[in-house]
Amino acid sequence: MTKFYIASDHGGFRLKNEIIEHLKEQDIEIEDLGCYTSESCDYPDYAHKLCYKVLETKSRGILVCGTGIGMSIAANRHIGIRASHCTDTFSARMTRLHNDSNVLCLGERITGAGLALDIVDIWIRTEFEGGRHLRRIEKI
Repeated sequence: MTKFYIASDHGGFRLKNEIIEHLKEQDIEIEDLGCYTSESCDYPDYAHKLCYKVLETKSRGILVCGTGIGMSIAANRHIGIRASHCTDTFSARMTRLHNDSNVLCLGERITGAGLALDIVDIWIRTEFEGGRHLRRIEKI
């Protein structure tokens, strides 16, 4: 399996750390790009840092903030990033199958840890279907 990247602001710091531990228990390689404390910080800084890494390495990443919305907005400013804010497992599956999402955005304050870990597992393991969906992505 490929290497994944993860980053958060202070609003997603706890959930980010839970996701890291969860993935390490499954022997999934994950690199933490920050933040490293619960001190207030600016989510765009971490969204940009992760997106540059995802684009450079042609990998995927996970962003976590309070709602997941700010990270999603910042990430989608990057050409080549298809960031998806997911709050349920069906969306996580479909955003990989049909949209080839390369960044998953989660909100610590709106999605419980148990559900968030299920979303992460599905998003990581679901492959892009390609076909007619590739044609649509190429139009973005």
